[in-house]
Amino acid sequence: MNAPLTPEQCLQRVRIVLSRPSHPGNIGAAARAMKTMGLRNLYLVTPKKFPDAEADARAAAAVDVLASAMVCDDLDAALKGVVHAVAVSARRRDLGPPPAMAREGLTELLPWTAKGEVALVFGNETTGLSNDEVQRCQATLIIPTAPDASSLNLGAAVQVLCYEARMLAFAGLQQPGDPKVTPFASPPATLDEQEGFYAHLEALMVETGFMDPANPKRLVPKLRRLFGRATLEQDEVNILRGILTAAQLAAKKQKSI
Repeated sequence: MNAPLTPEQCLQRVRIVLSRPSHPGNIGAAARAMKTMGLRNLYLVTPKKFPDAEADARAAAAVDVLASAMVCDDLDAALKGVVHAVAVSARRRDLGPPPAMAREGLTELLPWTAKGEVALVFGNETTGLSNDEVQRCQATLIIPTAPDASSLNLGAAVQVLCYEARMLAFAGLQQPGDPKVTPFASPPATLDEQEGFYAHLEALMVETGFMDPANPKRLVPKLRRLFGRATLEQDEVNILRGILTAAQLAAKKQKSI
């Protein structure tokens, strides 16, 4: 039995196919979007201008993705060897596979990487994918957008789906390169530690005349509710009590002058 793929191996089996891209800048932006999310396999179907200096400029540090891109004469060539392909389209169609939302569609796509390479197919910036191109894919997905602005730039669409693919591939796992930092949080304050803080706070309010113990009204319950929402940690209680102690000492010094 073959060992399960690592998240990195899974992403390396995802092809990004751009069919008939008309603007070289979008090709570069797509390459950059791919590399930032760990994808490297770029296929271009009859690009209008490629290679191109603008594509290199927009790719920034992802020019290596452009250098290894496969340029194909048609979509069939770009999908050769793929075990499952998904068409990305903003238009709902009567023909072809029923569309799924992006995250749902990728949830169904990524398991296919255990069997071989898969593809996300994007259409031309102006006309999108043709019906014939959509029908060559086994599934269709739609990126959910606002109804009055449903068209995404090609590079942006590639970025959204590459991000979603990465999040799904690494679901429940630590992302590589996550900084190893000292935890900022401390253990939660115990109830007796919190009560000690409230007693200390109440004593300071009485000492400074901020609260009349004979007529406290709802001051203490409101403060309890305020700090209760914060879910105080031990370090935070210690800091707050240190502030209260400093305020008490300052008040005593002021009285002795």
